[in-house]
Amino acid sequence: MAIPDTVAEMCRPGATAVLVYDAQAGILAHVRDREQLVERIDEVVHAARAAAVPVFYVKHVSLPPSHLGVGGLRTAMAWQRVTKAAEVMTAFPPEAAHTQIVPALAPSEGEPVFEKLGMSALVGTPLEAALRDRGVTTLVLVGAVLEIGIEPTARHAADLGFLPVVVEDACGIVDPAAAERSLANLDYSLLSYRCSTSALVEAFQQGGRTLA
Repeated sequence: MAIPDTVAEMCRPGATAVLVYDAQAGILAHVRDREQLVERIDEVVHAARAAAVPVFYVKHVSLPPSHLGVGGLRTAMAWQRVTKAAEVMTAFPPEAAHTQIVPALAPSEGEPVFEKLGMSALVGTPLEAALRDRGVTTLVLVGAVLEIGIEPTARHAADLGFLPVVVEDACGIVDPAAAERSLANLDYSLLSYRCSTSALVEAFQQGGRTLA
């Protein structure tokens, strides 16, 4: 079998999919350099579409407190900085405006948006089944937030046998120090890869085809 040596070889159309992670109004509002980030994600998405590379989306949603268990309540209490379970609010109701993908990155017709409750986009969603069915070996990750959800998704993807490629300048961050730790941890594991938006777009353009 052919083993790719470079990220460009990993990202050949026919074996690659792009995942737009949590590009939601209520999440992007907290990342640094939001406008530039949205532009770079948009570049990746448009290059993928032009090269016939499938684009998938995930967005974070929350259950109402009445349906959360011990783990869910403890997590919500930590994120919401409250000390009592009775104070927990529904952070991302599925239909709320801040839960939706921002208009600038709206999915094209037919591109699926999977809802998730946890950090890894591969837990509790049909994403893995969809990737397997397409024969995907490389999963390109863009979106937000790098140090919160993209890192665990990359780790999970690697454990499932995919080649995760983190487009580092198309992944939003909240805490620069935490983001650097995430990238360092991913590098140390030797199970994921990273590149720039421009390098990924070039890889798609060189190996892709334009849809009629």
